[in-house]
Amino acid sequence: MSFPTVIPHLLAGFGPMIGAIVIRARRARRGEPVPAHTVRLRLSTRLFWVPPLLVLASATVVGAALLAQLVGGPEVSLTAGQALVSTVGGPVAFFVSMLVAGPLSEEPGWRGTAYPRLRASLSRFQAGLLLGVVWAVWHLPLFFVPGTIQAGFGLFSWSGLLFTISVIPVALLTGYAYERAGVVASIAVHLGFNATMALLTVSSPVTLAFVVAVQIIVAIALLASRRDRRADPPVDVDSHSRQVVTNS
Repeated sequence: MSFPTVIPHLLAGFGPMIGAIVIRARRARRGEPVPAHTVRLRLSTRLFWVPPLLVLASATVVGAALLAQLVGGPEVSLTAGQALVSTVGGPVAFFVSMLVAGPLSEEPGWRGTAYPRLRASLSRFQAGLLLGVVWAVWHLPLFFVPGTIQAGFGLFSWSGLLFTISVIPVALLTGYAYERAGVVASIAVHLGFNATMALLTVSSPVTLAFVVAVQIIVAIALLASRRDRRADPPVDVDSHSRQVVTNS
């Protein structure tokens, strides 16, 4: 990626975080309450979920790649991934770059801010699905930025189409992670997907199709395993007062 395209790419990438900061600053200035479905960080309980969710996210990609190999898809290999790690300066630099470019820059906005507001009126599945569609559209400009993985796929290729579709089950899974352990968990899940996709150099349509299928199955299973709770409806003060007067 050339220098002229790096700056707008980074600005766009941090757009969700910037939006989250603006929205929260406005909420604090107006004295508005925190959305009912906002998940607060509790170190003693919630962070317990972060490591297994990270492993699960990575496992969906590894499992899908192995299934694709069984049916004649590309052989699973870390050769290209190891070369990528060396190119960026080693394992620490690789994981820091993978953390910043996507999970850390996006999750505070998508899951930490937008998702709780959608959950006020939508089910867990509906909120994740809607946010996933918006998130997929948000990624489309990357297909026109030279040097990105998406540009390498091509927007009108099978790989490009499957990548775009894959954003939706990832949104469902990161939403589930957010409800389990807050934005730290959604960052971990996002990181698990991105880092594993990069290390395995997933680009084949066959492998991407299996990734989408496996993630859809896992997302549906996880969402179905939890009872869906929405925020309590607002209290009608006037009708409540009339009821008290009538009963007195």
